[in-house]
Amino acid sequence: MDLKVVVYEKKDNVAVITMNYQERLNALSNQLREDLATAYEEALNDKDIGALILTGTGRAFCAGGDISGFTFDTPSIRKFMRDVILFLGSLEKYPKPVIAAVNGLALGGGLELAIACDIIVASDKAKFGVPEAAIGLVPAFAILRLHQIVGRAKSKELAMTCEPISAEEALRIGLINKVVPHEDLMDASMEMAKKIISKAPLAVDLIKAAVNRELHGEELEYAVEGAGMLFKSEDAKEGIDAFLNKRKPNFRGL
Repeated sequence: MDLKVVVYEKKDNVAVITMNYQERLNALSNQLREDLATAYEEALNDKDIGALILTGTGRAFCAGGDISGFTFDTPSIRKFMRDVILFLGSLEKYPKPVIAAVNGLALGGGLELAIACDIIVASDKAKFGVPEAAIGLVPAFAILRLHQIVGRAKSKELAMTCEPISAEEALRIGLINKVVPHEDLMDASMEMAKKIISKAPLAVDLIKAAVNRELHGEELEYAVEGAGMLFKSEDAKEGIDAFLNKRKPNFRGL
């Protein structure tokens, strides 16, 4: 099934979902989110599918949110933040096991999309980062989850410095599960999926549910409200304009 910016394939008992929005580095546009949700639903309704693999085409897994043409009025801000946060939360709650096969850049919303999956297998060409503070924003979903994965100090370093890290460093700090040569990424991800499928499905379901049992509380609403407020700041407007026009921002703390 080839959607507008997502390709859905069924390989044995594994659904392979590929983001194919290369001209925007697979940025999380409204269309991409809609097509991903459709693909996930397709897999959920197929009783033969035991696991999913999510990957991207080109040099990016997903380079973040698509902020081109963004408007700063309050209703638009609230809708954007709620749509993105609830979308990532829904992927995190997805009942079947999901493997992120990170083929390249996973930045901002792309890193958040990866950590919403259960297991991350990365190409040795992959890069991970949360650059939002560089344009006056915050990685709203990541600041809820990163510290649970890599610890408080490292999560603050990643979010505050905005410096991307290599796949090897991501493995070292426990952000991802495995690094493989780029050309072996899909084979390694498929091998991981088949290992999981070979186990008792009810046990796998319970493992995922138990590990994720404390997620999806009021912290999602906090992220929507808190990050939404930043969008209305002068610094965010300046940062986004500077990013889109490829210039250095002049932040004033306003």
